[in-house]
Amino acid sequence: MDLCVTIKGVSFLLQTGMGILGNGVVLLAYASIICTEPKLLPVDMILCHLAFANLMLLLTRCVPQTMTVFGLKGLLNDPGCKVVIYAYRVGRALSVCITCMLSVFQAATIAPAGPRLSRLKPTLPSLVLPTFAMLWFLNMAICVAAPLFSMAPRNGTVPAFTLNLGFCHVDFRDNLSYVVNGVAVSGRDFAFVALMVGSSGYILLLLHRHSEQVRGIRRSHGSGAETRAAKTVVTLVVLYVVFFGIDNVIWIYMLTVSKVSPVVADMRVFFSSCYASLSPYFIISSNKKVKRKIVCAAEHDQPLVDTQESNEK
Repeated sequence: MDLCVTIKGVSFLLQTGMGILGNGVVLLAYASIICTEPKLLPVDMILCHLAFANLMLLLTRCVPQTMTVFGLKGLLNDPGCKVVIYAYRVGRALSVCITCMLSVFQAATIAPAGPRLSRLKPTLPSLVLPTFAMLWFLNMAICVAAPLFSMAPRNGTVPAFTLNLGFCHVDFRDNLSYVVNGVAVSGRDFAFVALMVGSSGYILLLLHRHSEQVRGIRRSHGSGAETRAAKTVVTLVVLYVVFFGIDNVIWIYMLTVSKVSPVVADMRVFFSSCYASLSPYFIISSNKKVKRKIVCAAEHDQPLVDTQESNEK
């Protein structure tokens, strides 16, 4: 196997394995929390949903991409490509939308209670589930055109204005469809990224004001918890914006050429999936509930291992 192909395959394999493991652990931790607590806090519900969206993205994009890199052909037929590409588009859209939702929710939570916010804040928890439903409906409707252009790879040369994903082709037929699709997807993403950057900037401003006010004064427990949560949200937003920027620089380049090199397409897939692979580890390291469940599970399994070793001896 060629060295370049080997490096690319190992990179995708590590990224996919880490991402599926991390998001799976976060979802299992929240499943355990649901069984032991009456209900999840709104932020925990959002983080749980973010882990699900990222897992959906990794399963429908990185897994087939990794298998294709290692030489597996004919993974999907036309209907399979349509389902996988549609699920990937929806998962990717939900990832950016839910990260934005997390940032806006946290900004509204820690904002000073003015005349309007004092009426809005008590209703925030009840708005979480309807917002999830709205985001699912919105993105499923926006991405409904994706299956129309998706098909299994054909023998021969790749036509112009076609995204060669390796395991599937996305054939836009003409330049107009190609550019319109790119502008629509990028426009939606830029709108949500601008909103999350604005709300995160507001969070940083509030944290700075708070640190100035409490300098030399011992912070309360509740204030410390809110500060940690806000810092986690800002970290996730910064992580997303960095990889979003790299992803869209490559995407804009792809819109300017009629035939895209497979290497360029693979680079875009890798960088666009980095957030889905890395974000669960930030959640695990910063969320005390999730970390506590993981530690408890590890300590619960350890006596069983010790018992089995003693029996074998």
